[in-house]
Amino acid sequence: FPNSFTFCLIFMAVAGGVVPWVFFGSWFYQNGFSPAAFLFAVFQNEAAGAFALDVVISSVVFLVWSFLDAKQDGVKGWFWVLPANFLVGLSLALPVYLFIKEVRIDTASTPDP
Repeated sequence: FPNSFTFCLIFMAVAGGVVPWVFFGSWFYQNGFSPAAFLFAVFQNEAAGAFALDVVISSVVFLVWSFLDAKQDGVKGWFWVLPANFLVGLSLALPVYLFIKEVRIDTASTPDP
């Protein structure tokens, strides 16, 4: 049975997936689907650009770390982090990876009946 931490991770993953897409969806609805225009809007000024690059760098660091961590600890299902990160962002990818890892830990520590 999932513990309170896994429920928390599920909640964070749902929030991390829905909240960004509310804003992305609104922007694309108002401006049309144009990745080039979206990138231009993200880097429209130095403050927005700095924030965007901070998230991009954090995502790259997370992907490298989580890949190596999954490999070291034998966490299966790491590949789910890729679509989570590239289709939504770090706000979804991080709780997804932690959930996958937590389920692996819970499963490994549960004695066989």
